[in-house]
Amino acid sequence: MSHRIVSTKDAPAAVGPYSQGCIGGRLLFVSGQIPIDPKNGEMIVSDIGAATRRCMDNLFAVVSAAGKGVHLVKVTIFLTDMGDFARVNEAYEKFFEGEPPARACIEVSRLPKDSPIEIEGIAVLPE
Repeated sequence: MSHRIVSTKDAPAAVGPYSQGCIGGRLLFVSGQIPIDPKNGEMIVSDIGAATRRCMDNLFAVVSAAGKGVHLVKVTIFLTDMGDFARVNEAYEKFFEGEPPARACIEVSRLPKDSPIEIEGIAVLPE
């Protein structure tokens, strides 16, 4: 099965040897997004709500770059402090109308560039 790479200037460039997104079949796998603003390269670290929103904006930028009708079905959130869980949920829930996708939230010891949060996703392309 072949695959297709998805990239956009509306999300930060990869910080390592990986693609922003990769389509295999009808699935889009979006690499983990940290709270870097693609316009100025600055990372949000002081406000977990703002960091969550930036990660989600980056995630949705890659999903949008894959085409119309693509929708998230699974999201994984990585946090360096599970004490931020409630504030992350508060920011996260505003990105979904109706029923949100399946999700996991995992506490980790460290993330790239010492980010406090990273969010990855899996989306389905229309038939």
